[in-house]
Amino acid sequence: MPYRAEYLWIDGTEPTAEIRSKTKILADGAEPGIWGFDGSSTNQASGDNSDVVLEPVFSCPDPIRGGDNILVMCETALTKDRSSHPTNTRAKAREVYEKYKDQEPLFGLEQEYTMLDLNGWPAGFPANGFPEPQGPYYCGVGAAKIHGRDIVEEHTTLCIEAGLMIAGTNAEVMPGQWEFQIGPADTLTVADHLWIARYLLFRLGEKYNVEMSLAAKPMKGDWNGAGMHTNFSTNAMREGYDPIIAACDALGEDGVPAKHLAGYGVGIEERLTGAHETQRYDQYSYGVSDRGASVRIPWQVEQDKKGYIEDRRPNANADPYVITALMTETVCSALAKL
Repeated sequence: MPYRAEYLWIDGTEPTAEIRSKTKILADGAEPGIWGFDGSSTNQASGDNSDVVLEPVFSCPDPIRGGDNILVMCETALTKDRSSHPTNTRAKAREVYEKYKDQEPLFGLEQEYTMLDLNGWPAGFPANGFPEPQGPYYCGVGAAKIHGRDIVEEHTTLCIEAGLMIAGTNAEVMPGQWEFQIGPADTLTVADHLWIARYLLFRLGEKYNVEMSLAAKPMKGDWNGAGMHTNFSTNAMREGYDPIIAACDALGEDGVPAKHLAGYGVGIEERLTGAHETQRYDQYSYGVSDRGASVRIPWQVEQDKKGYIEDRRPNANADPYVITALMTETVCSALAKL
């Protein structure tokens, strides 16, 4: 019996890339091969040379359609020589991972997002008004505090059924704001799974008529922004404390913070203000159990003298391929010199 393969790829939208998809009907037993799309409609080509190649790189069950249907994550390539398209951020992450995979880099990504109505107002906010100040909403329970849990539960089920490495969920500090975690997984796998989890989240938004926003500062004022805290370790970091400190120092070397922030998503200056459990965007610091630092060393890591670090700077709207490539390259190149 024929089945459907939903091809997914990252477009060229600026300043924040988005996920696109289209469906291919395949005969029973057929494999999803290369395909293509109109790049002039996705900010990836001009109209006089609009074909862009889709190269399947990862597939998983499609939990929305069920049956034998699948989701197919793709890289994009140019048509003339099949070289990587300039917007193909996965290609860079793949190159970096191949270079440093002997260090066994592992990530856990914490994707925050905000549920908005179609007028752009967060779930749980009174119409044209504001709820009580943040405080009771983080990991809260109860109808006065929590909004959208049914969607969260359904999204979690879809991720599990797709075989994604979803590790947990929780309500965040602002009404209508939630988080799910993906990992631990390597440089490429964690980003593949996160993008597909985003796709499933956006598809649920269609079902419930809810906009799933990844904006770094969805509400101005005294509300936390939305981030994608990035937990990272290598085999050396998981075995000793000196590499933990070396990784933190490497992330603060001259020029490195600016390079990372350039790839950490739009709205960094609005979110990393020095308030709301952030370090300022123009400063770099690290510390044990310090959620006001750029990079946090969890208290148990300091106690055990081994483990991982948490980069608290990436925005919710950052491209996970860019984040994992930057982190892998910066830290692994430094640790290779030890």
